[in-house]
Amino acid sequence: MQTLMILVFGFLFGAILQYSKLNKNDTISGLATLEDLNVAKTIALAIGIGIILLNIEIGLGFASYHIKPLILGGVIFGGLIFGAGMAILGYCPGTLAISLGEGSLDALVGIFGGLLGGVVFTLLQPYMSGLIGPDLGALSLHSSVKSNYMFYFIAIIIGILIIGVSFWINKKDKPSDNKWIYSGIALAILNLLVFSIYTTNRPIGASTTFPYIADLLTGITDNSYFSKIETPGHWEFVFLGGSFFAGLIISLIKKDFKIKLIYNNWNKYKGNNSLKRIIWAFIGGFILIIGARMAGGCTSGHILSGGMQLAASSTIFMVFTFAGLLLTGKFFYKKTENS
Repeated sequence: MQTLMILVFGFLFGAILQYSKLNKNDTISGLATLEDLNVAKTIALAIGIGIILLNIEIGLGFASYHIKPLILGGVIFGGLIFGAGMAILGYCPGTLAISLGEGSLDALVGIFGGLLGGVVFTLLQPYMSGLIGPDLGALSLHSSVKSNYMFYFIAIIIGILIIGVSFWINKKDKPSDNKWIYSGIALAILNLLVFSIYTTNRPIGASTTFPYIADLLTGITDNSYFSKIETPGHWEFVFLGGSFFAGLIISLIKKDFKIKLIYNNWNKYKGNNSLKRIIWAFIGGFILIIGARMAGGCTSGHILSGGMQLAASSTIFMVFTFAGLLLTGKFFYKKTENS
């Protein structure tokens, strides 16, 4: 029954992102070049709404906090690396499964790169403590503000401000429909459901799937890192399975399913050479998961879920992820190559 619930949550997650095209390569790589702000405004809206509603849900005893620790080097360097991988690949860990369901071959290649990244991180993790640390603990606004009344006042103000930012970003974006509003609201509500103590009592996440599956496939399971990620890795694998089915079923129903390797934005900047796209998609997937594992989360688990909890680690990760994304977009995507 629990597995079915996780599958359904994953399906809903995939359907929401697919509805507003947040899983598309063109959308995510378009954010790296600041030509498409759909991801930024939708995530901002979801976080703003989530800050208000999730903290009230937790305050009422219907959910619990799941704050990721502030491992300073991990969230800074991991965020930069993750952002670079996201820009090159054009997907984040959660959207890879959805786009694979739609027939995206570069997403499949990115998954293979991510699996290799998962194995490599498992092997290197014992030697990376100096780079990833120090661990400053599970810091958040809630843990820093002693008065509950003051905490909720500040949280609601921050939530309203971030909602305002999402609409400001929308004004800067190219004209579009209101799908981003519906998706932002839906993502916030989905997080409330997943966080609930009556369902799964945990945040949404995706990137732990990659070292979990890769370590199982290679037999690298007799170590402390695998023991740590085994339970969340299994949960996220089932969750992404639901997202994959959302991508597949909805694209078949809408007759949008198409086997495709090169998308418009990549062709515009990097040309239509298939081998080049395969190589860079693999590298992007590898970098993406290395960064996510250094930071202890990704777009869904850190930025979205952590942002709603006003976690310090997630806020810093978000800043450095966007820095890595935009810097890579500036230097990696240049209009000249056409081969």
